[in-house]
Amino acid sequence: MSRPRFLKILLQINILSVFTTLPLTVHAQGTAPVLQQAPHQPMVRLLPSTSAGVSHPASAAQHTATGKSHPAAPSADHLGAIFDTESISSLLNRNNDALRRSDLTAGYYVPAEAFGHLVPQLSPYRNWLTERGFSFEFSYKGESMANVGGGISKGMSYAHELTFNTRWDLGRLLGLDGWILHAVMMERAGRQISYDHVGEHRILLSEVYSLSGHAAAHLADIYVEKSFFNNRVNINIGRITLTHTYATSVLLCTFMVQCSAPPAIKADEGWSVYPKATWGGTLRIKPTRDLTLRTGVYKVGPLTENPSGWAWGSETSTGVMLPIELTWEPFIGKDNLPGHYKLGFGHDTSPYADRLGTIPAMFAHDVFHDANKSRDTFYIEADQMVYRKGGQHQMAGGYVLAGYVHNTPSVSTFSDQVYVGASLLGIIPRRPFDRFGVMYSYYQMSPAITLGQRLRQLAGMSMGAFVNGPQTHSAILEAYYGIPIHPGLVVQPEFEYMMRPGETSIIPNATLIGLKVLGNL
Repeated sequence: MSRPRFLKILLQINILSVFTTLPLTVHAQGTAPVLQQAPHQPMVRLLPSTSAGVSHPASAAQHTATGKSHPAAPSADHLGAIFDTESISSLLNRNNDALRRSDLTAGYYVPAEAFGHLVPQLSPYRNWLTERGFSFEFSYKGESMANVGGGISKGMSYAHELTFNTRWDLGRLLGLDGWILHAVMMERAGRQISYDHVGEHRILLSEVYSLSGHAAAHLADIYVEKSFFNNRVNINIGRITLTHTYATSVLLCTFMVQCSAPPAIKADEGWSVYPKATWGGTLRIKPTRDLTLRTGVYKVGPLTENPSGWAWGSETSTGVMLPIELTWEPFIGKDNLPGHYKLGFGHDTSPYADRLGTIPAMFAHDVFHDANKSRDTFYIEADQMVYRKGGQHQMAGGYVLAGYVHNTPSVSTFSDQVYVGASLLGIIPRRPFDRFGVMYSYYQMSPAITLGQRLRQLAGMSMGAFVNGPQTHSAILEAYYGIPIHPGLVVQPEFEYMMRPGETSIIPNATLIGLKVLGNL
């Protein structure tokens, strides 16, 4: 297909979406239905790494306006393996294929959004639209957090997010078999508890208030997807947020601080963090049934540019991000307990100045700026189910998880981050679908930032906005308890304890409590 024709088709879809969309977004993961294990079973939330948009199983071919029969676009959620075998997973269960075919389609999800729908009466209309090539999700997320001790003041902040995520099957709509258009818009409003009452300006303690701030109709993702070679190679091309695909997981996104990626990754330019999208694309393959390899190329620019998501012409480019991630997904033991182990690397070619800042004249002969350099990020993320409860799908049980992130120290905000936690299902009797999560995370500031601030402090100069001492490190303990009280509605009490707000010992440790409400139309 020629480039002019492809651009013309994209323009037609964008014009059509103007007349048919509501305020919309995608989460750090897509959705797809699976077999239910029990009444009111939570809806499956597939890995963000498998698809950045909403996915639906293939159904019978429908006739388009041209009169031709076009099958549904193949789902990228279950990418076919190039070699129908296992890698090191074969060593785990010698007498049984560690990756059963039934495991391959078992959903990996958590109620990061509410399971089910508040208005099930819309299901016939949803199904009618899906059969003709259009599907959508509309959801609400509200977060109220209060600082009840420590920090800079007591008080509460509220923020919310309305998201509308659409999927357009271009085969059924325009005869472009196998092509899918994903489009995401959102509305965000509210206040950030970190800034208002804690005195923390490096890490956001509530999730939905972010760089976009107040946005009535923020355009996040808009990209096309296609699978090739019998669903063995999948590509996404367009405006995409990297943390829908790299350095994230559905388990991480149940924690407010870690969604949609660890703070050490999303603190700087390079990693386009939801809902900040950038031009680029990802190629994804499965060398074997238990390994997934993804890599891509993305444009890099300032994080605060184009806050609406619509002003593409105003964006500048400083370089490109080259991410690569390998995921091993074994099923361990007689209960086939799933695990997800990620090894990732990203190289940002942008030339960054070191983080020393202004060097006082009295130290100018002893301390020098380094030459501008690119930034590298290395990360390991792992989660492993440790018990099963309530079914055979991938979230029927409890997980432990951990991770480590390292950035080039001289040109990054955080040089290192470590986190460890657990996400446990059904720990209270007669509450089989409630989920309890707890996580401890530690953050090490760039030594260049610390040194520059110490030099300016010794010289009697300002150390920078919102900085009351040389910044070294901080840590956060977070816990939640998710309660699905009705199909389409989850209530989640939250607790956070931040140690060393502002990355110094000057501001008292802060204790926060709050409530997250998740609704899905």
